[in-house]
Amino acid sequence: MKKTFILASLIAFTSMTTAFANDGVEPIAAPQPPAIEKQKPEFGQHRPPRKPDMHKKKFEQRLKLTDEQKAQAKEIHKKGFEEMKPIMEQIKSKKQEARAVKLSRIAVEEQEARLAKIAEELKVLHKQAHELRMKNMKEFEKILTKKQKRELAKIKKEGRKKFAKNHKRPPMGHPGFRPDFKPGFSNGPALPPPEPSVEK
Repeated sequence: MKKTFILASLIAFTSMTTAFANDGVEPIAAPQPPAIEKQKPEFGQHRPPRKPDMHKKKFEQRLKLTDEQKAQAKEIHKKGFEEMKPIMEQIKSKKQEARAVKLSRIAVEEQEARLAKIAEELKVLHKQAHELRMKNMKEFEKILTKKQKRELAKIKKEGRKKFAKNHKRPPMGHPGFRPDFKPGFSNGPALPPPEPSVEK
């Protein structure tokens, strides 16, 4: 008797669930964990290289640096990093200042004047950073042999070619080319040149 009752209950339960399924009642899905968004680098920041040690190792292998040269190069790099740090912090600060000016509600003329001043200050800071890099490179070249210097020249040439390939400027007349464009300034939309007057 008990077995029959249990069997009848199971049949009734199965038929009820089937009926609900046929009525178009969708099963409740388990709550999904929220997707973690990848943080994008801020404007003006670059993504850190994924494997800097690998690039460093390849560079050292290609130049065939001795252990003594590697130790000297490490000291030059460390010294250069400490000298560069305050300049890079100033550059970052100026870029943040430029963003704040762009988002402000001040008059367009005043905004452009402030951005022009910041652009000039950034130009000076970038020049200082470039000069410091050149100074560090000269210090590094002093520890190299003539053969290593020739190989370094090849590496630099290859690097310049790769940079030029990845940063091609659109040709004159291309819709993306703007000879009057200045970063950080409101230039307005590019307008086509006026049609020449045709004499009848």
